[in-house]
Amino acid sequence: MKQFEGVISDRGSKYAVSGGPAASREAAQAFLKELKRSKKYAKATHNSWAVVSSDGTPLKNDDGEGGAGQIILQMLEREGLTDHVIVVTRWYGGKHLGGDRFRHVQDCVRHYLDHSQEAAGWSSSTD
Repeated sequence: MKQFEGVISDRGSKYAVSGGPAASREAAQAFLKELKRSKKYAKATHNSWAVVSSDGTPLKNDDGEGGAGQIILQMLEREGLTDHVIVVTRWYGGKHLGGDRFRHVQDCVRHYLDHSQEAAGWSSSTD
């Protein structure tokens, strides 16, 4: 499991991003369960996630942050990354972020991909 905390802070809301291997909905849910063993993540407002299985099946969950799972999914598809779950965690800070929240989800996923790619030796479909 790879985790990046404090990726973004905006108007009191804080974001983190995590990821790891997962080839099915069950594996993604097991990953999320492991992540939530940390009280900090269990108490987060949203843990939105997505994964594309190697057979091409898209899986996602917004966890109340409407549209966040779809953004993560689209970025995974664009990268050609399969069997890997990415979770964007948000702790709500008391102020609505409007459309900025979607940019923050994108920025978190991009941070994860940029900082994980080199270490894992992934090859991006955009290389």
